[in-house]
Amino acid sequence: MPRSDPLPTIASAAKPGDAGRRQPALVDAFTLLRPRLTRILAAIALGVLSLGSALALAGFSAWLITRAWQMPPVLDLSVAVVAVRTFAISRGVLHYCERLATHDTALRAAGTARAQIYRRLARGPAASAVRLHSGELVARVGADVDELANVLVRAVVPIAVAAVLGLAATAVVAVISPPAAAVLAMCLLLAGFVAPRLAGRAAVAQEELARQHHSDRDTSAMIALEHAPELRVAGALSGVIADAQRRQRDWADALDAAARPAAVAEAMPTAAIGASVLGAVVAGIALAHTVAPTTLAVLMLLPLSAFEATTALPAAAVQLTRSRIAARRLLELAPPESPTVPGEAVPAGGTLFADVRSGHDGASRAVPVRLGLPPGARLAVTGASGSGKTTLLMTLAGLIPPVDGRVTLDGTDISRFDEDEFHRTVSFFAEDAHVFATTVRDNLLVARGDCRDDELTATLDAVGLTGWLSGLPEGLSTVLTGGAQALSAGQRRRLLLARAVLAPARIVLLDEPTEHLDAVDAERVLCELLGPTSTLMSAHRTVVVATHQLPKGIGCREMRIRQAQLS
Repeated sequence: MPRSDPLPTIASAAKPGDAGRRQPALVDAFTLLRPRLTRILAAIALGVLSLGSALALAGFSAWLITRAWQMPPVLDLSVAVVAVRTFAISRGVLHYCERLATHDTALRAAGTARAQIYRRLARGPAASAVRLHSGELVARVGADVDELANVLVRAVVPIAVAAVLGLAATAVVAVISPPAAAVLAMCLLLAGFVAPRLAGRAAVAQEELARQHHSDRDTSAMIALEHAPELRVAGALSGVIADAQRRQRDWADALDAAARPAAVAEAMPTAAIGASVLGAVVAGIALAHTVAPTTLAVLMLLPLSAFEATTALPAAAVQLTRSRIAARRLLELAPPESPTVPGEAVPAGGTLFADVRSGHDGASRAVPVRLGLPPGARLAVTGASGSGKTTLLMTLAGLIPPVDGRVTLDGTDISRFDEDEFHRTVSFFAEDAHVFATTVRDNLLVARGDCRDDELTATLDAVGLTGWLSGLPEGLSTVLTGGAQALSAGQRRRLLLARAVLAPARIVLLDEPTEHLDAVDAERVLCELLGPTSTLMSAHRTVVVATHQLPKGIGCREMRIRQAQLS
């Protein structure tokens, strides 16, 4: 069943006034994307050329129409006709090339970002990932990376193109009429800066809410996918699916609410276009007696094309907001790597002592525990579901910090040890650990890579998987198609237990290793794990098992169990 321990909420609510303070998160997130500057500049150049062709098309078309009205010789119009055709064709071709360049850059950057996140998670503190549900991790590594990469396609390139085109259009109009250019500049500022800023500021809170709904939806969906058999037996599967559907609707409603400010901002460029055209008309009337009719036509039509680049800016401002939120969530998950400071070496002995209150951030209560585990100790942690057994084991393993107190190994706080070395010495084996869609052999070698096949086979035999292994078509080389989907719940538990047996850790923390086993097998496995003459765990290894119930003497002769009852 899904773990009932409370899950922390790391992301804090966004406030409209925080937009400026969040900007560094988006800048820092560019270290994840690592886009190539030459590719971005190429995309911007193609975008400028595409919309520049539209601007030139409007100017040449205005000149051609007005000049043709004057009925000059056809040869006088030939160059303009060719230019109109050229710019009409090149606009579409260049726009397509710009799309290719921009999306190529964004997709490459998204791939780089995911690789950077995986690398940071592998090298960084384990607590940054283990605090989150797998659905939340999927949302961050999936949707949030996509939103971060979208900043290149929907914000950076459109903003740069609009800035260049706005300056170019204003400069051309200024040559004809400085007053008309001043009106155009003010209207471009309204459409290209004021409207997007209003859209971005208004969308901050709604976008944060929408992102949280998205994460909640993914969490519900992952619970349904990962625990479908247990939920079906408990009669709760339909409720979890309904919850995922409800969160999907909440996400859609929040997105709609977030889009309303952008819709209002979208109307402002239309008003700005009307004002700029009106200004051009007034300026044209004043210049009617001093300039050619063709010049007046260019003055009237050019502002219409000048605003084409600003139509994407309100959406760009909203995308900046979304990307800032995604960047902050990604940096919370995988913060920038700091210079590594070597920790202390883990002692060869290994007395684990804890005097802590364990729990997640924001939990309503914490579990007070005081215990000492000398080398070779056996400890069973029992209690009802949700009492904090898993959280205690994760605290002992250094995966989450205690709410209060500290955990020590031979008198030294575990936070002072080299993290990689410590986790090789003290290992936590989760009840829902991942089963990879690869061979049985590879699924065991993740625990210790130097194991021989005979050792792997012997371990599978010790945990009760001999019959299962002999029935596989290729033995250890059989691919577990679909990962955990290729196993029954009991087979998965035994396979994960085999990993713990093979692992080199001297202190082994096992979470519900006998769940989904029948009562007789569960008692036998617990006796083997916790007994002083265990064939699964050698006498020098410390074993801590979180379980709902201890065996009642069947096959447990001379078993010495220290039991910590959590209420």
